[in-house]
Amino acid sequence: MRILIVGAGALGGYFGGRLKEAGRDVTFLVRPRRAAQLAKTGLVIKSPKGDVNIPAPPTILAEKLDAPFDLILLSCKAYDLQSAMDSFAPAVGANTAILPLLNGMKHMDVLAARFGAGAVLGGQCIISATLDPEGRVLHLNDLHFLSFGEQSGAKSARTVAVAEAFAGAKFESQLSTAILQEMWEKWAFIAAAAGICCLMRGAFGDIVAAGGGHFASDMFAECCAIAGTSGFALRETARGRSIGMLTAAGSPIAASMLRDIERGAPTEADHIVGDLLARGGDRPSDYPLLQIAVAHLRTYEARRKREQAAAPGR
Repeated sequence: MRILIVGAGALGGYFGGRLKEAGRDVTFLVRPRRAAQLAKTGLVIKSPKGDVNIPAPPTILAEKLDAPFDLILLSCKAYDLQSAMDSFAPAVGANTAILPLLNGMKHMDVLAARFGAGAVLGGQCIISATLDPEGRVLHLNDLHFLSFGEQSGAKSARTVAVAEAFAGAKFESQLSTAILQEMWEKWAFIAAAAGICCLMRGAFGDIVAAGGGHFASDMFAECCAIAGTSGFALRETARGRSIGMLTAAGSPIAASMLRDIERGAPTEADHIVGDLLARGGDRPSDYPLLQIAVAHLRTYEARRKREQAAAPGR
């Protein structure tokens, strides 16, 4: 199976690197700057599950793509999705499977509109990873799980082939027959986490210490209500696990979107929180905390863009 990893950032670098470590036919689609960096330093992963060092990993630039791949693993940020699709489009053939690892659901519609719904698998991952200033992939926790499946829930020949390709690589993977349910359950948690951490400017434990834990659980309840009206009511195990994390006393965990705000970076606010609220129907007042969170995040984005435009040299 020929696998194209779109990007070699934290997620693409980690899962693609693990697949390459296991001897799979992996190519990284990268921009010129990252290609030069990888050619110089190799792909380096620092992980509690074992380090990886791949000298001169196979890379390709978008303009050099001229043949389809069997699997395209997509892990870009939502705001980079359009440019990512343009870059890997020449690699999509009649039998290519696209496996996105983005949070939320809007990207599924965007990918389907461009390449056809049949080309797009459902997918999600659970991992905390980042790039350091030297371009090394830093795996920050013990979790490195990836699940995938047909949107219909069918166990198809191509998903079995993907499962076989992932088997033996040093990360946990699962062929799911309920991938859309899993994606919605993760989305409800991620949206609540991003909304409450960014509003309160703190980690889960900080919010609890300030007496605001009920705001986290109330925002999560709004997310669950929207999931339910969309046909994906959260299962009790997922609901309990998420509530436990959101209201854990002393927890240092915070949504990555808060880190984006703290460093003045763009966020996936509209993709993660805004799109969820939009799917709640024409009565946004039914979800007051989500309304406030979306307004707060859009205010940040408006200010960031204004300050960028006013910066010297712009």
